[in-house]
Amino acid sequence: MSGLNRLQLPFLPGFSFKEPNETKFNCPQTLTYKSGCAIPVPNHVMSPLEHLQLESQLGEGKVPYLTYGKQKKDPSNCQPSTLPNYVIYDKKVLKFDAYFKENIQNSVLEKCRIRHVHIYYYLIDDTISISEPVMENSGIPQGKLVTRQKLPKNCEGEFFFWKDLNIGTDIIIYGRTYHIVDCDNWSREYLVSQGIYVPPSKQLPADPYLKKRQKVLKHHNFTTSSTEDKLWKLLNLDRQVLRFYCVWENRDKMFGELRSFILQFYLVDDTMEIREVHKLNDGRDPYPLFLHRQKVPKDRSNIPSLFPIASMEPSETETDNWFNDSDFAVGKTIQIYGRNFLLYDCDEFTKNYYKAKFGIEDFHPIDIKTEPVTLKKIETPPYNGFGSLEDSLQSCFSLVPQPPKKNIVKMLLNDGKVLRFEAVLLMTQSPSTKDQLGTLVY
Repeated sequence: MSGLNRLQLPFLPGFSFKEPNETKFNCPQTLTYKSGCAIPVPNHVMSPLEHLQLESQLGEGKVPYLTYGKQKKDPSNCQPSTLPNYVIYDKKVLKFDAYFKENIQNSVLEKCRIRHVHIYYYLIDDTISISEPVMENSGIPQGKLVTRQKLPKNCEGEFFFWKDLNIGTDIIIYGRTYHIVDCDNWSREYLVSQGIYVPPSKQLPADPYLKKRQKVLKHHNFTTSSTEDKLWKLLNLDRQVLRFYCVWENRDKMFGELRSFILQFYLVDDTMEIREVHKLNDGRDPYPLFLHRQKVPKDRSNIPSLFPIASMEPSETETDNWFNDSDFAVGKTIQIYGRNFLLYDCDEFTKNYYKAKFGIEDFHPIDIKTEPVTLKKIETPPYNGFGSLEDSLQSCFSLVPQPPKKNIVKMLLNDGKVLRFEAVLLMTQSPSTKDQLGTLVY
């Protein structure tokens, strides 16, 4: 049966047949993936069944290439496969430099301001974004002025196309006129390849206010008045702290002791704080600060009597004699709110600071070690006869005596063990009373 008669058979059970020459039973692949995109297969190989369908359409005559093979094409005449636009124009952007004028109302220094922007045209979807370079200390919001979107060209529903952008043209976007003066090399080459004439680049005009401001800054040198200026201290002495190790000598009073502290002086605002150094089992609450950060006057008594010292801290209106960095030195005793603190050592930053500013090089630490306190050995008083020996001994250990603890191990080991002794009564005669007494001899 010929191939034409086979195709005329009805597609019913018993009339179908199996192609003996067919080796592939999958559906033909007409698309392929290249660079993540689906493109049609240029040279599709037909299956034997497709050959029969083609032969039936052409009649009983045979197709020439089925007999003599496929005709070889000239490689010079072969054209590359066509790619979709979203693959061709992916990550291809036209960049233009432009500016616009912004009118300034109610200002004596300037009437208008010229702002420079970058216009980006994305060829993949014909969208446009406009951004302004951020200028330091400009005082105006800068950055992204128009987000990426299709911008309307007119009221008729048309949008801006890449042919509308060129050097020397003005475009109106949302009521603001942008004048294009330059573009990058790739944008120029693309426009020229599309047959569009690109004029030579122009220079961006300068902002008159910024030009005037730079001229003023060039002829004036602004410096701070002195090192006591608050702004100068903030810029140069911020986070610089002098650290001294000190002790509070209070042993001349009843129940006094030698307590260790750390004094930190902040150079940025001449404030200080005192932290207590806690020791193991010192019997004090672990409060971190002995004196919180504040400006401390040298003479606290030299304050007006009407000032409420009990509830408020003195300010600059009450006194101007505050502690500063020149009042501290290793080996010096300073009085802070009626307490004498001996500065016996400091850290490396403090040494370098005083060496550079005051020329001090002697930072020999002071030995403040004291002899350890020897506690007297507690002696047990003699037995007073009340109660048992163990009960009386408990009153020496605490004010509220506790019952003595029993030795459980001894009780378990010696349970049921009893020592038995035999004794004989000896009769002796006393020389004084001449009475006969009996004594036990063990």
